[in-house]
Amino acid sequence: MSYHGGKRDGSGRPVGARTKANAELRALAKEYTPEALATLVQVMRTSESDAARVTAANSVLDRGYGKPPQALEHTGDITLSIANSIALIRQREEREEQEEQRYAS
Repeated sequence: MSYHGGKRDGSGRPVGARTKANAELRALAKEYTPEALATLVQVMRTSESDAARVTAANSVLDRGYGKPPQALEHTGDITLSIANSIALIRQREEREEQEEQRYAS
């Protein structure tokens, strides 16, 4: 009897894999980075709306330094949690570097 329907092990695109279309879109969007950053700076400096200026300033900072870490509530052993968090951050950074190298070529 053959198996029909449902999830099969190893099927589908791997989690986090990017499609060719996404890579092309990212490359195209990067061409507009200087103009987009200049627009954010202009809004930050000239907008009459405090909310717009703050949002633009935060966007500029996020692009220059990355987004600030989010607060986490923890109820377990903090030393183990910190070690795990550091390991996960390093793994994510390594994956991002590998993706950037892959899409740069």
